[in-house]
Amino acid sequence: MEAAAAAATTSNSADSFPNLRIIVESNPSESRLSELGINSWPKWGCPPGKYTLKFDAAETCYLVKGKVKVYPKKAAASSSSSSSHHHHHHQDVVEFVEFGAGDLVTIPKGLSCTWDVSVAVDKHYKFDSS
Repeated sequence: MEAAAAAATTSNSADSFPNLRIIVESNPSESRLSELGINSWPKWGCPPGKYTLKFDAAETCYLVKGKVKVYPKKAAASSSSSSSHHHHHHQDVVEFVEFGAGDLVTIPKGLSCTWDVSVAVDKHYKFDSS
């Protein structure tokens, strides 16, 4: 019984990001990188700044250089609750994912997000064919 109840609660918390989780794998091993064939992937770079990006396909990327904070866009619907009398300030905290040089990052299809690049990025990337 308890397991079923727990499963129900966890599914609710994911509503704001349905399956849109950025996965960061820090310091993947050389064998993992060569298995992925990272050196044959195209490269992309950008100077420091803020970029609004929309991922129409899932992307896996490996950062050679750089430091980034990614702020996923919240569903607009959440702002409608601002009229409530209870101001829970902790809910206003912006969630972000931080990663940098040496990290292997998987970005889900359909994610809109802002990239706040503090150190210029140089990365290998690949779009998942699925």
